[in-house]
Amino acid sequence: MLLAKLFRRSNAHEDAAVRLYATLVEKARDPAFYSRLAVPDTVNGRYDMVVVHAMLVLRRLRGEGQDAEKTGRALLELLFQDMDQSLREMGVGDMGIARHIKKMGKAMFGRAEAYEAGLDGDESTLAAALKDNVYRQSQPTADQLAIMALYMRRASEHLSTQGAPDIVAGSVNLQIPVME
Repeated sequence: MLLAKLFRRSNAHEDAAVRLYATLVEKARDPAFYSRLAVPDTVNGRYDMVVVHAMLVLRRLRGEGQDAEKTGRALLELLFQDMDQSLREMGVGDMGIARHIKKMGKAMFGRAEAYEAGLDGDESTLAAALKDNVYRQSQPTADQLAIMALYMRRASEHLSTQGAPDIVAGSVNLQIPVME
């Protein structure tokens, strides 16, 4: 199976997903999230920031046609492959991988749904989603929570100004200041 993956030809959607994933992981690693906004600098905290940015990109692609759907699906598959690889690197055995991936996938989709509701709702809904997910094991200040919610709103707005064809092709700009 691994050899098949190594020698199979990728398609444009998979190539685009690789570029998108690299961009969103780079943004998720922005030190400001962990220092100024008190996101826990842990495996879980970093995973949460990847999920935030993946959700924002997938939200932007929603309703943009079949190519956007294929690129979004390829992005999700890449995210799950990365989770699989990370678990293996942390020493989780083959027998436990599927269970962990299923649990992480369920958590990811639950988080994404909560963030969507927050972005579509009021400030308290988004703040509650962030507190329950990104900050579930820490205590951010009210200002840190408000700034994180504002960041997500700005990021969503910023993504809405970018052309879907560019994002589908793997080019996305996530140069949104975390704090101003």
